[in-house]
Amino acid sequence: MEILGYLIDALTPFNLLLALAGVALGTIIGALPGLSATMAVAILVPFTFSMAPASGLIALGAIYTGAIYGGAFSAILVNTPGTPSSIATTFDGYPMAKRGDGGLAVTLATLASVFGGLVGAVTLMLLAPPLANVALLFGPSEYFWMAIFGLTLISSLSVGNTVKGLIGACLGLLLSTIGVAVVGGDVRYTMNSQVLLGGIDITSALIGLYCIPVVIDLVATKAPHLSVLEDARGYRLPEAIRITWASKLNLMRSSVIGTAIGILPGAGGSIAGLIAYSEARRSSKHPERFGTGEPNGVIATESANNATVGGGFIPTLVLGIPGTPPDAIILGALLVQGIKIGPSLFNEQGGIVYTFMFGLLIATILMLPVGLILGRYAYKSIVRIPKSLLVPTVAFLTILGSFAIHSNAHDMQMMFVLGVLAWILQRYGFAPSPIVLGLVLGQIAEQGFVQAYLIGNAQNAVVGMFFGRPLSMAIIAFALLTLFYPLITSLLSRRRASSLVETTDTVVKTAKAVQTKYRDVPAIIFSVLFVGLGVLAYVQTKDMSPMGSIFPGTLSAALILLSIVLTAFQIGRPAAPRPTAVPGEVKPSAARRFAIIVAMALWALWLPSIGFFVTSLVAFLVLTAIATFDRPSPRAMATYAVVAVVIVGAFQLLMDLALGLRMPAGLLF
Repeated sequence: MEILGYLIDALTPFNLLLALAGVALGTIIGALPGLSATMAVAILVPFTFSMAPASGLIALGAIYTGAIYGGAFSAILVNTPGTPSSIATTFDGYPMAKRGDGGLAVTLATLASVFGGLVGAVTLMLLAPPLANVALLFGPSEYFWMAIFGLTLISSLSVGNTVKGLIGACLGLLLSTIGVAVVGGDVRYTMNSQVLLGGIDITSALIGLYCIPVVIDLVATKAPHLSVLEDARGYRLPEAIRITWASKLNLMRSSVIGTAIGILPGAGGSIAGLIAYSEARRSSKHPERFGTGEPNGVIATESANNATVGGGFIPTLVLGIPGTPPDAIILGALLVQGIKIGPSLFNEQGGIVYTFMFGLLIATILMLPVGLILGRYAYKSIVRIPKSLLVPTVAFLTILGSFAIHSNAHDMQMMFVLGVLAWILQRYGFAPSPIVLGLVLGQIAEQGFVQAYLIGNAQNAVVGMFFGRPLSMAIIAFALLTLFYPLITSLLSRRRASSLVETTDTVVKTAKAVQTKYRDVPAIIFSVLFVGLGVLAYVQTKDMSPMGSIFPGTLSAALILLSIVLTAFQIGRPAAPRPTAVPGEVKPSAARRFAIIVAMALWALWLPSIGFFVTSLVAFLVLTAIATFDRPSPRAMATYAVVAVVIVGAFQLLMDLALGLRMPAGLLF
């Protein structure tokens, strides 16, 4: 009966309103690149101090879970994760949107997010104390191998191109070492610049690596961004329910993975989503569909990253160890409210905690109608916005989001530089996802690696520290299975195919022609550049302490070795034939691509000195002109100008007045 009383407390009109408003606000914030769940929770924490502790926690929990879910919107519709947790959602969500299934993808993401969130919340309610003890079993070596397990997803992201994927991961891991070392305090790879002392911000890098290539390619052709053929079918809820029910094992497995990963302090939704995606692909009967618009990929990622919300609260409430940055902020709010964190929390202040848990459960359920309504209008808006407005709006959000993270223009400029580099690398087969994955997992991997090495070295048992612990061995086994599973299935499929081939010259010649791989000249050129980069990075480790140099030194050697392997694969292959022109094919506009790169570079460079409003307004209009292919009418030009003023002005007021973020004034307002 006491539990029923806590449920009734959570169902009061005020708490229901807080849960509903929190989910809606969090979803909108999470959908905007750069405005992360951490920022949303941090900004709104002071408003909860005047509330009852349980009500304040319900508001913060609703915002948190809504923001994690909201990241799927931009991941699906514009190929840019709104939050790091939605990285893997882009792999299949965006291809679904491009073929006209964006509405279905959003509905699938909503159903999966609600289910995963419910699994995490119920687990938090029923099993918090015993599961929190699981987190204490993880030592440095387990955290290192967990990060490596996440990196084995590269084998799934780079089917047929695993070496390039591993090179991308090394680049991302090296980027994560820039700045002050997490262990030892060495200053590394800053080129004597104070700007790089804090390292590369993950969220701004994520925006650049994913969003800038999309913006550049949007202006290359006149073709629409997304198909509008399926828009009239609405939510497509019955179809989404059928797909989700058919994928119930994937849904349950991914939710359990997300909950388990959420329990581990520091892991978070990005690792959970990536591991769940990898396991979904590994266990699928059609793994080749993943990355081309497979609904199971969206289901796996979204159920896992939302399950981490409930899982992350387990070590936060029971042990006082926050699982994610938003958990850390909520932990601070609890302490301000005078709530004592620890195993005795459930006995001494059980009313507050259980009311909050029921509130989190209710907020997760409310995510279904809120998500379906917002998702419907988000999809309809995106598909109907002309490129002339979509391109400058998306570009504006990248500039604004990367600046707003720390109110730092250098984050914005680094975002743009990384984005252009990602666009160049992507054109030659180096996908941005492995780079992002390496950057996200870099600090976790380095901290676990260095600490495990130091402990093992002190005990004269380095090998045993890394390979002798039962949990480590289990994680290594899963990592190896994930890494080599695509290779094993490929070899088996080739063997089956060869056994079915009839022994006729025609069939054999056809099979050989299909399997012919040509020399990748750009890959050889990039390999040489990466070898030089690896040598340069390794040489600079000579001036670092052993603790600061061991991880980047190992990465440099791995980058050199993988680059040599990539070159070796290309030697001996025949030269690729000259591409033949296809009649009627429209070539992408190189001039427009170059123009938008120059315009955004000047935007990022001049914004701090000239001012946010003026620079953004002028840049918005310039990008509108670049993205306009047909001569606009005077009415259309006036509409574009009004939209530019409204969008830039609205965000200026939102950031400056509502959120209290410092926006650069410069010479002009």
